Amino acid sequence: MQPNSISKTRGIYFLRLIGRIIIFFAVILLYLFRKEAFTVADGWNFFEKFSPLHLLWFLWMWDMLLQLIPVKAHISIGSQKIFESLFRPIKEKINYQNLKQYIKDTTASAYQVMVIWIMVTVLVSILHLSGVIDTGMMILIATFFYVCDLICVLIWCPFRLIMKNKCCTTCRIFNWDHLMMFLPIVAVNSLYSWTLVLFSFLIWLIWEICVFTYPERFWENSNMALRCSECTDKLCTQYCRKLRK
Repeated sequence: MQPNSISKTRGIYFLRLIGRIIIFFAVILLYLFRKEAFTVADGWNFFEKFSPLHLLWFLWMWDMLLQLIPVKAHISIGSQKIFESLFRPIKEKINYQNLKQYIKDTTASAYQVMVIWIMVTVLVSILHLSGVIDTGMMILIATFFYVCDLICVLIWCPFRLIMKNKCCTTCRIFNWDHLMMFLPIVAVNSLYSWTLVLFSFLIWLIWEICVFTYPERFWENSNMALRCSECTDKLCTQYCRKLRK
């Protein structure tokens, strides 16, 4: 790789970020000029008529489905490290005592993030249930978090201040993204919101089960694929300088 160039995966993720920003602004325009389109997100209205929000729902469901399939189509190893096919064990003997401590420490940090996000969810839910923000605004909030997800991956992630992880590849909560996107819209209490929340919860549950069942896949000192020296994604903004030479 040439100096100052970006990896193919990082380039694709930037294109995805641009796509998400376009979608976000499209949803804003929809909210401003076709507010009735958001009625499909109320109650059981999902099947009443077609709305552009159906396309957004299918896109979100497809994104989540990809997290359940071990694909290599430029999806970060950080998201795919739950799969055995992508696990590259170190040649040395794994120090299981240190591995256990690593999982314990990162899990403690992860659930600090969860507590913060539940507080965000409660706040948004109160605003919605009290009539301050309507269903359309709730979908806009989810779409905003959809954009923020890739900003965290490509530019800066505030959760690193809690998690202390060096990059997304080693991130303990990488596949928490969709649950964090959709949990705040749980108060909408509709087929639209609950299908997204429940599917994202399934993704989260599978991830958490894998963390405790196959912890060696989540630690760079047991999984070679997570090490900077073996990284091909190069999604982070600060990967080892020597790899740029």
